[in-house]
Amino acid sequence: MSERLQKALARAGYGSRRKLETMISEGRVSVNGSIAVLGTKIEKEDTVVLDGQLVPPAMLFEQARLVIAYHKPEGEVCTRNDPEGRPTIFDRLPKIARGRWIAVGRLDINTSGLILLTTDGELANRLMHPSSGIDREYLVRVHGDVIQEQLERLVDGVILDDGPAQFTDIVRHPEVDPDRRNQWFYVALMKGRNREVRRLWESQGLQVNRLKRVRYGCIFLPSFLKQGHFVELGQKEVDDLGKLVDLPSLPVPKMTPQELKDVRRRLSKKSALRKPMRTAKKPATSPRRPSGRGR
Repeated sequence: MSERLQKALARAGYGSRRKLETMISEGRVSVNGSIAVLGTKIEKEDTVVLDGQLVPPAMLFEQARLVIAYHKPEGEVCTRNDPEGRPTIFDRLPKIARGRWIAVGRLDINTSGLILLTTDGELANRLMHPSSGIDREYLVRVHGDVIQEQLERLVDGVILDDGPAQFTDIVRHPEVDPDRRNQWFYVALMKGRNREVRRLWESQGLQVNRLKRVRYGCIFLPSFLKQGHFVELGQKEVDDLGKLVDLPSLPVPKMTPQELKDVRRRLSKKSALRKPMRTAKKPATSPRRPSGRGR
């Protein structure tokens, strides 16, 4: 059974389908010794080389899907290699024998919370694409006097520098004193443009001083998950993500005991090596999630 080259490479974890289409157009992929073009299809017996490296045939047609939920702390970036030498989310992730982790979206360095990572590039691409309509939920602390008219404008929509934007929902946290200058809200939006949550509030003359993503689609940030740690998603959770973007179920392999041992060693090593920034202050405790809004 043949399959489009970029789709097979994406599923194997070599990047999003769009990125792989660019790589193919640049002549960086060959099939059976010939430079591939967009539209090339491959079969199990074909030899695929990407940037001079042989792609293991088993990876291209392997029917498996791993997804993990990572609790990103502030101070980490979402790139694999940062030119400024800052810590990245990939420093703490488990090594996998085949393929690589692909982040489903990004969070800026000053934002904490949930990041999903998967070995399935097709799943990552569909979850991130605006046409899929996958919403994200954030817990945000806003400094300033927030009035109802401002909240209504943010839901109705405002014009930012890069076009119209809006929250699909805003809920004031019920456990917060409304008379305080710092107010906590849950907000949801469909897209994930650069600093969009912060810029939406800034359009109303308000400043965001804490921001944490607590949900991506049907997956909530587990309350037990510490910052800098991850948890594997089970078969049902991974299947639920796939259903959101019309992808069939694939088996979720378990990490081996040796892989788990390596992860614990790497996490403990990273925790010992990292020191808090001198100028950083311990943030105030976030309010607890109201009952009925997640796990």
